Amino acid sequence: MEPAFQILTKSAGAREENGMIKVAVDAMGGDNAPGEIVKGVADAVSHRSDIQVLLVGKEDAVTKELSKYTYPKKQVQVVPAAEVIETDEPPVNAVRRKKDSSIVVGMNLVKAGEADAFVSAGSSGAILVGGQVIVGRLKGVERPPFGALIPTEKGVSLLLDSGANVDARPSHLVQFARMGSIYMEHVIGIQKPRVGIVNIGAEEEKGNALVKETFPLLKECHDIHFTGSIEAREIPHGGADVIVCEAFTGNVILKLYEGTGSTLISMVKKGMMSSLRSKIGALLVKPALKETLKAFDASRYGGAPLLGLKGLVVKTHGSAGAREVSNSIIQCVTFKEQKINEKIRESLDLKE
Repeated sequence: MEPAFQILTKSAGAREENGMIKVAVDAMGGDNAPGEIVKGVADAVSHRSDIQVLLVGKEDAVTKELSKYTYPKKQVQVVPAAEVIETDEPPVNAVRRKKDSSIVVGMNLVKAGEADAFVSAGSSGAILVGGQVIVGRLKGVERPPFGALIPTEKGVSLLLDSGANVDARPSHLVQFARMGSIYMEHVIGIQKPRVGIVNIGAEEEKGNALVKETFPLLKECHDIHFTGSIEAREIPHGGADVIVCEAFTGNVILKLYEGTGSTLISMVKKGMMSSLRSKIGALLVKPALKETLKAFDASRYGGAPLLGLKGLVVKTHGSAGAREVSNSIIQCVTFKEQKINEKIRESLDLKE
C-alpha cells in the first residue's frame, strides 16, 4: 500500500523530478499552523503537476494533517524539524539557537539548492534574519525588502518595503524601485511599470528628509519609469504599479489597507441583511458584487517575496489560510520560471 506521504531526512536532500519547481513550506509558522498550511499545500499540488512541496515541521503533527487529504503523494515530502520559532522570540537569537526549527531547516534547503523557494507564515523577523544570514543577499543588494501585492482599481500594485527595513536610506529605496519594477514586469506582466514614492503631497519639494533625498535619485534612474510622488489616497486607485517607501510607512499602509477592506466588506454584508428590501436587493446584486469584492481579497495574490536574496523567500500573513498558502506556493513557479533573481542581479551589476 502506497504511503500517504514521504519522509525526507535532512541528509538525503530533495531530488528534482521531471523539472518540477521545489518549494519548501514552513508547516509550523503562523496562527493557523499546521492545519491551514497543510491544507494549502494539498490544494496547490492537486492543481499543479509542476510543483513538489517539501513540508518542514514536526513530523507527527504534519503527517496527521496530511492524512486528511487526497493529493498526488509523489509531490509532497515531509522534512522533519523538531523546533518552532515563535513570533515573540528575538529573531537573531532564535535563528542562531534553533538550528532544527522549521524556518532554519527550510532556509537551509534553499541555500543548499535542494529547494527553489521557501514559504512561511511565521515570524517576520526570523524570516528576514534567516533570509539574509542563511540564504544570503545577491551581490550589490544593500537591503532586501518585502514586496506585498495589494489590490487596486486597476489591478494590483507592489508595495515595498512592506515590513523589512524600518530605517532605510535613499540608496535602499532606489534599489527597491528597480527590483520592484523587474518583479512587476516579469511576474505580473506589466510593461514599463509606473514607480511612485509615497509622499504627503504631489510636489517634489514636499516630504521628509528621506523622500526629499530619494526623489532626485529616482528621477535619474533611467532603467525605471518613475512618475513622481504618490499620496496614500491614490494607492487604491492604482496611481502607481510599484509603490516605494521605507518599511514603517509601508507596513502601516498595508495593515490599514487590509483593515479598511475587511471592515467595508463586513459593513456591506451587514447592510444587505438589515431589512427585507435590502435582502431582496442583495439577491439581485450578489453575483456582480461577489465578483467585485473578490478582487479585493488579499489572499488571492499570495505572499510577499523578500527580494534581492540568492534564493526565493516568501512571507505570507501570520493569519494566512489555505488559499493564501496555496497561492503563495504557485506564485513561486512564476518567480523561478521568469528567473527574477538573475534579472535583478543583471540589473544591479550594470550599475556597479
